[in-house]
Amino acid sequence: MSTTYSTIFRPMMLTALMAVAIACGNSRETEKADPYFSADDDNGGLNLAPGMKAYVVAENLGRGRHMAVNSNGDIYMNLREPNEKGGIVALRDENGDGRADQIAYFGDFGGTGMAFHNGYLYASNDSTVFRFSFSSGNLVPDNATAPDTIVYGLPQQTAHAAKSLTFDDQGYLYVNVGAPSNACQQEDRVKGSPPMGDPCPLLERTGGVWRFDADKVGQNQLEHGYRYSTGIRNAVALGYNSSDKHVYVVQHGRDLLNSLFPESFDEGDNAEIPAEEMFRLTDGADFGWPYCYFDPQQGKRMMSPEYGGDGTTVGRCEGTEQPVMTFPAHWAPNDIKFYQGEHFPAKYKGSALVAFHGSWNRAPLEQKGYFVAFVPFENGTPTGSYEALAEGFAGVTKIDSPSDAQHRPTGIAEAPDGTILVSDSVTGKVWRIFYDAAS
Repeated sequence: MSTTYSTIFRPMMLTALMAVAIACGNSRETEKADPYFSADDDNGGLNLAPGMKAYVVAENLGRGRHMAVNSNGDIYMNLREPNEKGGIVALRDENGDGRADQIAYFGDFGGTGMAFHNGYLYASNDSTVFRFSFSSGNLVPDNATAPDTIVYGLPQQTAHAAKSLTFDDQGYLYVNVGAPSNACQQEDRVKGSPPMGDPCPLLERTGGVWRFDADKVGQNQLEHGYRYSTGIRNAVALGYNSSDKHVYVVQHGRDLLNSLFPESFDEGDNAEIPAEEMFRLTDGADFGWPYCYFDPQQGKRMMSPEYGGDGTTVGRCEGTEQPVMTFPAHWAPNDIKFYQGEHFPAKYKGSALVAFHGSWNRAPLEQKGYFVAFVPFENGTPTGSYEALAEGFAGVTKIDSPSDAQHRPTGIAEAPDGTILVSDSVTGKVWRIFYDAAS
């Protein structure tokens, strides 16, 4: 028996021990490859909130706009315009280190809006919302060359053209249709030009958020769209808060108060007014554009000079829907996401993350923005001032012009593991931000 045991069972035990050792080794390798523990030495060039770290997922992809992440972790980013490869870029991590090993392009259009809904990828250009479908774990959608058309006929514009989008949990799709104007002047941004009219005719099809059936193919804005909220100049930052069941936007405020009306406003007003406003949308809400703007120095809505305001008159703006929060002027909010994951500390749960693309018109002051903010929320209401989650995208200490910025944050997406992705509109860089309790 001893001979049999030695010659048969001992090799079996050694084999089992080796298997355990290999498994442990693989476990350690997996741990080393875990993206939570593989931050870039310089955090991808970012300055982060305490406990946060970051690394670059991919770069030089094209001028990135909004992103979406599939349930398997694949990342999709809409490009502002298509390049020779396509208008949407898809990223896959194949070896578990969090970086993109496989990069593919598809689609013959570029745009801004992008989100997953019921397993489908929705993407918009400046006039249409498309839907892509997947099967068999493919990175590129099955109908990449012939996506479903969900909404068509949205106004194509030379200004504020981006059609950002989001979904609620009741089966509705919401689309931003920005107004192609600064303040509804007959000659846009021209000193002395009168308003187009009162009411502003642009509000019939633009300057608000339209609602559609999320699953119906072939909808047209005029026939099937429902103007859910109006008086919104342009809201590239558009997102659904599942905690209070409301859609939120952060508006791009108007420009050129001093340039167009020097008798009522000075250069300081030009740079610091109006505030960028966060709105909680409700059915039928009117947020006042183009008749009103929010003065952060006075803490209230004022009448626009195009419609008789002089910087001191509230007038018809009394009683308009108020913002739930305001930010400094001209920071250009371009995306908002309400964090739902478990990876970040508890204070982030249900709170808003806002990507500020950065200003161009704060002269004679330097330009500001160019960062991602964390806005604490509880029960659908901000509970404190914003904080910086990530800064340093611009790569320079002083920004006189947007062209000085090496990168500009534009889109935010939450991955299934609770980490956060941020896109860049200059060269197409994507960062992943994660929390490291030991840091």
